[in-house]
Amino acid sequence: MPDTSSNHRSALLARIEDRSAVIGVIGLGYVGLPLAMEFVHAGFRVIGYDVSARVVDLLMGGQSHIQDVPGAQVQAAVASGSFVATTLEDRLGECDAISIAVPTPLSKTRDPDMAYVLSAADAIARQAHPGLCVVLESTTYPGTTRELLQPRLEAKGLTVGQDIFVAFSPERVDPGNAVYHTKNTPKVVGGITPACVEVASALYASCIDTVVPVSSPEAAELVKLLENTFRAVNIGLVNEIAIMCDKLGVNVWEVIDAAATKPFGFMKFTPGPGIGGHCIPLDPHYLAWKMRTLNYKTRFIDLASEINSHMPEWVVARAASSLNDVSKAVRGSRVLVLGVAYKRDIDDVRESPALDVIRLLEGRGAEVQYHDPFVHEFREDGHVYRSVPLTADLLATVDAVVIITDHKSMDYQLVVDHASLILDTRNITAGLKPGRARIRSLADVDDGRYERRRTPRN
Repeated sequence: MPDTSSNHRSALLARIEDRSAVIGVIGLGYVGLPLAMEFVHAGFRVIGYDVSARVVDLLMGGQSHIQDVPGAQVQAAVASGSFVATTLEDRLGECDAISIAVPTPLSKTRDPDMAYVLSAADAIARQAHPGLCVVLESTTYPGTTRELLQPRLEAKGLTVGQDIFVAFSPERVDPGNAVYHTKNTPKVVGGITPACVEVASALYASCIDTVVPVSSPEAAELVKLLENTFRAVNIGLVNEIAIMCDKLGVNVWEVIDAAATKPFGFMKFTPGPGIGGHCIPLDPHYLAWKMRTLNYKTRFIDLASEINSHMPEWVVARAASSLNDVSKAVRGSRVLVLGVAYKRDIDDVRESPALDVIRLLEGRGAEVQYHDPFVHEFREDGHVYRSVPLTADLLATVDAVVIITDHKSMDYQLVVDHASLILDTRNITAGLKPGRARIRSLADVDDGRYERRRTPRN
C-alpha cells in the first residue's frame, strides 16, 4: 500500500517551494490582510475570505481599511491577479494552505467566545481535501487547536498528520510599529504532529524571515498568552507604583528613569491611563479561564487586571483633584481629551482607556470633547463622538485637558501655551517650554527637585 501521508506532505512542500500553492486567509483584518500581502509578495496566489461584503468590496476596489497596509499595495495585488477577496466559502476549496485570523473576543463574563473560530473551522471542514495545511493564528487558550479544530477536520475522514496538516501560529502584530511588522517578526509554529510542524514551518518560512518551531500547538498557544500576560503584569506593577508614588510624595517619572539606568535586571515600563487594544487587556483572561477549568487561580493575572482596569478611575480622580485645586468642580466643567486610540499613531479604539475616561467624566457631569488626528469619530453606548479641531481658541476655553494617547503629530507646545490646566498621563509634555498651563501628572511632586523628562510610552 502506498504511503499517502508522505505523498501529501511531499507534494504540498513542493508546491510551497515552487510557489504554485494557493494560500487562503480567513479574516482580512489587521492580522489577516498584512499576512495575505506578505504571501502575495512572496509569489503566491492568495484568496482572502471574509464574511463582510463591505471589506471585500473595499479591497477588490484597490483600497485598504488597515492602516499598516497601503491601498496601493492592495490595488497592485488585485490588478495582478495575485490576490482576490471574497465572501464565497467554496473558494476555500481551491486552497492548499489556509491561515485563520479571525477575532476571539471575550464574553461579558470574561469567557472566551470561540464563535468566529468555530465558524471558520466548519467552513474549512466543508471545503477540506487531502494535502491541505490549516493554521490557526487567532489568540486563544491552550488546547483550542487540538480540541476544537482537529476534530472538525477529522470528522470529514481526514487524518491529521497524514491527509491534512494542522498547526497553531500566534499572530504577533503590533499596529503602527514602524520597525517590526509581519515579515520581520519571528513566527512561532506548533503542530499536532511532526509532519504538521514541518509543513506549517515551510509555509511561513516562504514569507517570514524567521520561523520558530515548538513541540506542540499548546506550547505555541501559550507563547502568545505569556507574551501579553508579561506585559499586562508589568504594566499593572508600574501603574501601582505610580499610585504609591502619589501617596508617598515621590515623582514616579524620576523613579522610573533612575531605575532604567541599571544595565541589567530591569526592564522599563511606564504608567498610563490603562491598557487597550485586543491583546493585552484580553489575552491573560484566556489563560485565566483555562486554568479555572483546571481548578487553579491565576493570582498575578487577576491582580494585574484589577489594577489596570481601575486606572481610568484613577485618572478621573486626578482630574477632579486638579480641577478642585483651581476651585472648579467636575460637574459643569469643559474637558478636552487628547487621544482616544488605545496607543499612539494608530486609529484603533478597541478597549481604549480613553473611552472609560470619557464615560466617567460625563458621569460626573463634565462636558467632554476629544481631539484625535487618527480617529475622526467613534460610537460608544449608542452615541457618536466626533473629533474637534485642536486650536488655541478651543484650548483657551476648556477648563482642563486630559492627555490619554500621546500621538506624535499633536502639537503639545500649543496645548501647554494655551490651556489653563493639563493632566498629562503620558509625561509627553515634559521638556517643553513653560506656557500658560498648570500641568499635573499621574503622580507629581512639584518641588523643583526633578526636571520632568519625556518618557517614551510602552
